[in-house]
Amino acid sequence: MPDQRTKDPLHGVTLETILNELVARLGWEELGRRVEVRCFLYDPSVKSSLVFLRRTPWARAKVEEIYRREVAGA
Repeated sequence: MPDQRTKDPLHGVTLETILNELVARLGWEELGRRVEVRCFLYDPSVKSSLVFLRRTPWARAKVEEIYRREVAGA
């Protein structure tokens, strides 16, 4: 039987996990430099950032791409 596991590094990873790993690795300041949004730059929190990212597809796509490069190594 062929291996059917996905090659997508985001498969099974929640947005909250992605955000927490990026904050731990890069910090809010660097994340805000890479994706210039208020929720990363001014009084950042995981909760407010998750709300924003879930409603803003372009910002979520940028965060996911940073995760692919920085954490998943893709």
